[in-house]
Amino acid sequence: MERFKSNGGEHVNPAFDPNLDEPPVYEDTNGEHRTVRPSVVSAFGHDTLDRVPNIDFYRNAGSVSGHRAVRPSLQELHDVFQKNGAISVPDTVADDGKESDGTPSDDLESAIPPDSNKAVKFGWIRGVLVRCMLNIWGVMLFIRLSWIFGQAGWGLGIVVIVLSCVVTTITGLSMSAICTNGVVRGGGAYYLISRSLGPEFGGSIGLIFAFANAVAVAMYVVGFAETVVELLKDNNAIMVDTINDIRIIGCITVVLLLAISVAGMEWEAKAQIILLIILLAAIVNVFVGTFIPPTAVQKSKGIFNYDSKIFLENFTPNFRDGETFFSVFAIFFPAATGILAGANISGDLRDPQGAIPKGTLLAILITGVTYLAVALCVSATVVRDATGNVTDLINPGVPCIGPAVAACELGYNFSKCAIDECKYGLMNNRQVMTLVSGFGPLIIAGTFSATLSSALASLVSAPKVFQALCKDNIYKILHFFAKGHGKNNEPIRGYVLTFIISVAFILIGNLDIIAPIISNFFLASYALINFSCFHASYAKSPGWRPAYKYYNMWLSLLGALLCCAVMFVINWWAALLTYAIEILLYIYVTVKKPDVNWGSSTQAVTFVSAIGNALSLSGIEDHVKNFRPQMLVLTGSSRTRPALLDLAHSFTKNYGLCLTCEVFVGPRSEALEEMNAGMERNQLWLRKTKRKAFYAAVACDEFRNGADSLLQASGLGRMKPNTLMMGFKRNWRTSNREAVQSYVGIMHDAFDLEYGTVILRMNEGLDVLHIIEAEEEMLKAAKEQQALENDMMSNGGKKRGLFRKSRKSSQQVLATRVSVCSPPPAHVAKMNERLLEASAQFKKKQPKGTIDVWWLFDDGGLTLLLPYILTTRKKWKDSDLRIFIAGQPGRSELDKQEMTSLLQKFRINCTDITVIDDIHIPPRSENLKKIEDMIEPFRLHENSKSSAQVEAMRKEEPWKITDEELSTFEEKTNLQVRLNELLQEHSKSANLIIVSMPIARKESVSDFLYMAWLDTLTKDLPPTLLIRGNHKSVLTFYS
Repeated sequence: MERFKSNGGEHVNPAFDPNLDEPPVYEDTNGEHRTVRPSVVSAFGHDTLDRVPNIDFYRNAGSVSGHRAVRPSLQELHDVFQKNGAISVPDTVADDGKESDGTPSDDLESAIPPDSNKAVKFGWIRGVLVRCMLNIWGVMLFIRLSWIFGQAGWGLGIVVIVLSCVVTTITGLSMSAICTNGVVRGGGAYYLISRSLGPEFGGSIGLIFAFANAVAVAMYVVGFAETVVELLKDNNAIMVDTINDIRIIGCITVVLLLAISVAGMEWEAKAQIILLIILLAAIVNVFVGTFIPPTAVQKSKGIFNYDSKIFLENFTPNFRDGETFFSVFAIFFPAATGILAGANISGDLRDPQGAIPKGTLLAILITGVTYLAVALCVSATVVRDATGNVTDLINPGVPCIGPAVAACELGYNFSKCAIDECKYGLMNNRQVMTLVSGFGPLIIAGTFSATLSSALASLVSAPKVFQALCKDNIYKILHFFAKGHGKNNEPIRGYVLTFIISVAFILIGNLDIIAPIISNFFLASYALINFSCFHASYAKSPGWRPAYKYYNMWLSLLGALLCCAVMFVINWWAALLTYAIEILLYIYVTVKKPDVNWGSSTQAVTFVSAIGNALSLSGIEDHVKNFRPQMLVLTGSSRTRPALLDLAHSFTKNYGLCLTCEVFVGPRSEALEEMNAGMERNQLWLRKTKRKAFYAAVACDEFRNGADSLLQASGLGRMKPNTLMMGFKRNWRTSNREAVQSYVGIMHDAFDLEYGTVILRMNEGLDVLHIIEAEEEMLKAAKEQQALENDMMSNGGKKRGLFRKSRKSSQQVLATRVSVCSPPPAHVAKMNERLLEASAQFKKKQPKGTIDVWWLFDDGGLTLLLPYILTTRKKWKDSDLRIFIAGQPGRSELDKQEMTSLLQKFRINCTDITVIDDIHIPPRSENLKKIEDMIEPFRLHENSKSSAQVEAMRKEEPWKITDEELSTFEEKTNLQVRLNELLQEHSKSANLIIVSMPIARKESVSDFLYMAWLDTLTKDLPPTLLIRGNHKSVLTFYS
């Protein structure tokens, strides 16, 4: 319950000596001293330990962009000033490979790539703009765009493109806000989502996003291979057959792309530039072709010059073969899903915060305008249907009616296409762009460029995203793929895995089934990026300060909903499958609980919700039906009294408040220092051991005052503890007077504050701190011995950091420590073994037995409610409830019937009700003799002394038990002895005994007599709980 300060060590800052007070001196790596930083002196006119604001104070340990500086701690500025030397505060701390406090070691900020000064970094044009444009300009531009505008007409066709651009633009705005809210490292979409929504969302979407990119490589390569095979067919050069030729060409292509990627990002970027030039030339070629006068052959295939009649005819939709607006939109939208190509290589960008927003949004604008321009040009020059027969001409004077009016007015009769299917025109020929263009082979080259550039971008994106995911160690089995190679930290292992996945899907040959799933995977990423922006804005965390201001939280939410809707538009079963996979991965990561803390918006929203719920509760009066025990448990350190904590946790579980509290007693400065150091450690231990409790501590000069502070100030609003729980003070007879008075005083304080009070007694004891400290000391000695041996072996080949604390351990020091930590005597070891076994008693499942409740006094029902709660827990489900009540002689049956009726109304089941009608019988003389011997050292014995002596003794020792007090409370003293006899008789074999706690009236019953009552009542029994409610009802039989 309390901790006395044993060592007076000061707060340690690795860069500061608090015993010195001269002007700050900074150390350099060569050991020479630097002068005081000018800003420190000149800004204030005098030497000061305070530092001016500087970016280096805010870096993570091991930052790739600069050395982390250490500012003076608050203790160093606030502690007592001592004039006996010079203050030496280095402005940076050398990285020793260890994580700093509060900084996850697996954060990508801390990962220093080899030869980082030689790494190739890209600007916003080559790194983002070019990649996004190449990924968005896919085969759709040359093969399917004309068909889409033939089906939907250019009126709805514009809607298709604009709606797609709206979705991607909103996503781009959300992504811009997220990536300008702090430093962005490698990992692209995964990094943005995981740092915003946390590892659960990030880990689930990161895995499927990386997989989607790997399969997308196969899709683009198969598209390229199909185009090549078509050319081979036209020239009768098929190698085996169509499907196997696609597989052969696809595998060869992936090998070449892999070689370019593995060669390094610089080579990959050069390849992208070449492909961009070819693609731009192909697009320009389309525009040029629309201005070249068509030949007779071209006109027979439905290609003319710009004509308003053709343009107007192509305005209205003409859906065929069961197509609808949504099916046409589903076919086009995947072409717009390349906006993350730049973000996916965020780790290879010089300035990701500036490059990603600028490059992505400009790419969306350029590609959107390009799609619209090409589609409208083709819609104004090509009719929907054409025969391809140069002889299908209109005879002069024949009126133009029917479906092909525009062609008719231009002199061609394509009316037969309404009956028979034609091969040419927007609706029928996928090579319209080739026919329209000025130079057909250049369109084929553009198609090759579009497919290969998209494949290359996906081949680079998948390993980069996957590597970032593996570095965070969310899926521990995948950590093998986190290793990078070369100056750019290239994920070679990830490249090989992506290559294997893509080749496997290429060998399948038919990707029509997998294509909608991949599109949905990308859309799920977009949806979460939008939701991340909305969520972070909604949480209103002070840490949400994006530099990019052109976003709106509700627009981001709309974008997320649009993405989810488009998923179902593309393919409903693929959307459901995507959600199912994501939910399963989310559950997996949630269960595994990765040890990371990225300050996600999920934490912020949880905090806001908790505050809101607490405030709403504060406006509602407590009701007896909703009463639940809220425990304040005086355990000391969380690990000190595990049995006490486990039993309290059984009462509260996940449904009530449990505070495990510690009072640090001693000089304020020392006690505060130790308390601050232990706060996080104790809470972490509670979380790791799955105890749903909070740790709270206070530093005070006296233990009772500290406990009183906890009783008065703990909790928040209605979430305040209402029940005090502590262990029984077994050593009260040998403790000093102040300790006993403090212990009993805490109970008085609890009663004054209307707390229910619970005391646990176990024969073996509760405190295991001495065992824990001995184990830690032995472990520390073993570690120092190992460290000494490592130092003797040339320090393992590692250089020591400039400010790493040197080890001064020696064989003599270790020998002394080991001798202190030598095994205890056999009888002590046996006691410790029994104590450890008892301390784990309430953590394991209880054997079949009983919980005996001696409900002797009506305290509002807490004595009955707590054991009932225990019976609802899995660990106690085999323990039956037995009720013992006091009854008057001659009416035992009536008392039993009344209690049975009461329990039935309370809906509390018990196996047996026993009425004890012989409590009034005097206890046995030998037991009375025991309590007399127990209190003998604490008696005043004033009857055998003169009045002067008595008066002097009362002044000198007012805490002692007087003869008058013993006489006044003789019956109550005898009652405790008699109750112990009855407990020994009826409940000796119970798993747990619960007894109504006797109350000592203030200033009437002395502290030592009260402790004798409690000791006598619970002596030589199984684990026993003394309970006294605050005499306000906690049970009701009303609905």
